[in-house]
Amino acid sequence: MTTTEIPYRRNAVGPIECISAGWELVKGQYWLFVGMCVVSMLIGSAVPAGILLGPMMCGLYLTFFKLRRGEPIEFAMLFKGFDYFGPSLIATLLHMVPIIIFVMGAYFFFYVSLIVTVIAQGDNPSPWAMLGVFAMLLLFFAVVFVVIILISIGFTFAYPLIVDRKMKGFDAVKLSFKAAMGNFWGLLGMVALTGLMNLAGMAACYVGMFLVLPLAYASIAAAYEKVFGLASLTENSNLPPPPPIFN
Repeated sequence: MTTTEIPYRRNAVGPIECISAGWELVKGQYWLFVGMCVVSMLIGSAVPAGILLGPMMCGLYLTFFKLRRGEPIEFAMLFKGFDYFGPSLIATLLHMVPIIIFVMGAYFFFYVSLIVTVIAQGDNPSPWAMLGVFAMLLLFFAVVFVVIILISIGFTFAYPLIVDRKMKGFDAVKLSFKAAMGNFWGLLGMVALTGLMNLAGMAACYVGMFLVLPLAYASIAAAYEKVFGLASLTENSNLPPPPPIFN
């Protein structure tokens, strides 16, 4: 399936609306999704470069979409994400590699600049020069943070597209960036709100973070349906009408 075959809506993501819809989706089987998210994170981080993260995310979104269609779900369904191993691996590498290259390059540039500044000061360092170094440090981290956020938002719909539309990895990433940029501010608001919830969860000895993860991922599933609609909801006429939680 090519990207030109799949239309998407612009400015369709309402942060609070999607978070609310995500909660409505998972609240009936909340602890099941907590377990799925914990296992997804543990397995996804077990291998370097996030090689197993893609299949686990695909399995998670697969359960969201099946639940959305009113189909029964179970924990083992999480591992059905490995049916999409190839496309999800490509999407994960396209996500991780640019970030790694950028961060390593930025760190190299920063430390080279710092060393050159210190050497140039000699035995009589200027406080203004050191203040400039600290200002450069703050600017450095701000730029890194912004770039990572931009890239991550661009990849928001990659795994859902692989699962729902059976797209290849590169095509899913390409379409995800187009749709995400067309809904940038809504997605940014949603990421900011769920990020604040995650920070609050991390403050509770990290345990609370795992309690927020089902809501964060379900919100993305809700945003995906807002932007693309679920293919299965329109292609399977024998299914009952979907509940109005995403409308």
